[in-house]
Amino acid sequence: MGSQGTLQVKLVKSLIGSTKPQLATAKALGLRKIGDVTVQPDNAATKGKIRVLAHLLEVTEGGAEA
Repeated sequence: MGSQGTLQVKLVKSLIGSTKPQLATAKALGLRKIGDVTVQPDNAATKGKIRVLAHLLEVTEGGAEA
């Protein structure tokens, strides 16, 4: 997608006990269960979402190009 790369985001810890904003952010990233993986654009909005859930996620550069 042009000059923007992608980030592969994986949920590695449970959402149990998370606040409502954290749950909403996980849903916006397409993550529901432990082990769920999504590929997101590498931009400021995505990085902000990742920052909210940083303690629950594993993030890698690139990811599967779909």
